[in-house]
Amino acid sequence: MHTFAVEGPDVTRAWIAACNALDRRDNPSRTGFHTVVRIADPTADDPGFRAELDRVRAGQRHEPIETVANTLFPARLAAQCATHEKLTARYRAMYQRVRGFPGNHRGTYFGRLVDYPAPNGEGIDQLAKVIYRLRQQAAGKGAMTAAYEIDIVHPRDAEAAAGHGAAATDALVHAPDRDNLFRGFPCLSHCSFQLDRSGAVHAVALYRYHYMFERAYGNYLGLGRLLAYIADRAGLRRGVLTVIAGHAQLDGPITRLRPLLSGTEPLLAA
Repeated sequence: MHTFAVEGPDVTRAWIAACNALDRRDNPSRTGFHTVVRIADPTADDPGFRAELDRVRAGQRHEPIETVANTLFPARLAAQCATHEKLTARYRAMYQRVRGFPGNHRGTYFGRLVDYPAPNGEGIDQLAKVIYRLRQQAAGKGAMTAAYEIDIVHPRDAEAAAGHGAAATDALVHAPDRDNLFRGFPCLSHCSFQLDRSGAVHAVALYRYHYMFERAYGNYLGLGRLLAYIADRAGLRRGVLTVIAGHAQLDGPITRLRPLLSGTEPLLAA
């Protein structure tokens, strides 16, 4: 089994390190299991590098990286909303239209975070619960630093746990009663947030499968923006993002990607 754990100061260098860890002579399939990518500042990246990568992606008819990031966190919409409640209300109001876009018919990741499908038909705003609990715990003494979850919980379990001092710091994406495809949405299973008593909040995201060329760079950016948003709303500092993939694959036109991964001449997509 090929695996790796890499770190990077920003999205660009962490993504490059992860791709290079997969693109090895002793790994001809360019795949890995239980891979770990840790990003110190997941809101930062190299705009020039992203532009070059987008050119290669356009040649493969992939959507821009910004579009991928937007499925995890609608940064422009969030900037227009003074409160989290307004953001949730506006996103829910437009969610059906968003689901009409190509590839979104089963929903979006951010949709699952603010409108998680409940058995009674009511959507659950998981982010509101996470933000509230982080803010509440950070304001007290002996704050709970993590929720020790296994992915069998339901967002409403946080309400039952509230009386036992547990911090509701996980947010599910996978809905077991409806997500039964072998591939496709959702590849992201859940996000978990850890409160550092120094005043920062860190995040761990678990993917069952990660396409490094098609999705990973945009996913890293979207997750980083989501983490920054939660930290800001909770009155905390943004911490480190860790992304774990059960199975990662370096897809795409590898001969056109290698100059970018090695830091040589820029690429121009056909």
